[in-house]
Amino acid sequence: MNKGSSLKPAATMRVIVVVSGRELATEVTHQETVLEIKQRLERFLGIPTSSQTLAVCGLELVDGLDMDDYPFIIEGTKIQLTVEDANRPLSNGYSKMQVVVKFPTRKISVEVDQTETVHSLKEKIHILEGTPISRMSLFFSGRELEDDFRSLTEYGVGESSEIVIFLKNSSRQRHEPPSRRLSVVVQTSSSLLNAAAIPLEMKDSCTVGDLRQMLLSRQILPADDYIFIHKQRLMRCDCSLRWHGVEDGETLYVFRGTVTRGSF
Repeated sequence: MNKGSSLKPAATMRVIVVVSGRELATEVTHQETVLEIKQRLERFLGIPTSSQTLAVCGLELVDGLDMDDYPFIIEGTKIQLTVEDANRPLSNGYSKMQVVVKFPTRKISVEVDQTETVHSLKEKIHILEGTPISRMSLFFSGRELEDDFRSLTEYGVGESSEIVIFLKNSSRQRHEPPSRRLSVVVQTSSSLLNAAAIPLEMKDSCTVGDLRQMLLSRQILPADDYIFIHKQRLMRCDCSLRWHGVEDGETLYVFRGTVTRGSF
């Protein structure tokens, strides 16, 4: 559909990029991707996009997502820019590479580190596509890639390798294992409780909504709307901690706000 001239331009907000002790203000739109912001910083600062890492409150921002995917980024948010030394090898001597993930009807390209595991690749696919980790089976050269501690390169995966993904039918999956108790840490933002780290125990079958209700009922958080984040991805209110892949001892981040996008 052609955009008519009467359409209003995308709303902008001012964010602060912090790098090497300096603060640089810049205007971004809600539809602008992290990669586009990096490209702008490359033009302004001369820092290659491949050497940039952008993060908010310790959460790295993913290139393929836009500002609407991070509703906690609002007017005045500070985004930390870390610059990797171009003369130093990445990841202890290993470099990044592009692999192709093939779905039944489409393909996507995913950047991974050569030291990454199968599970971390599944996490990236979940961030980019929203596919539940529990439904993914990955195959390379006719062999299923197991969720163990071996890296992708140990399976022979290299630059431009094609990894085939099969999605398990939820109605045909094996019965759910019994619930287990998790010890997690809920880390609040600086605007809540002076950035407190709150240890909690709850079953992995509990939903994010249950977690929110627990924090409210115990008066740990004041009555308000909140979003929760696990490993740089937004958590769905009606899905369990197990569905999100939360493991014992991990940290969940909570911010004030709501998510209005249809997929959440």
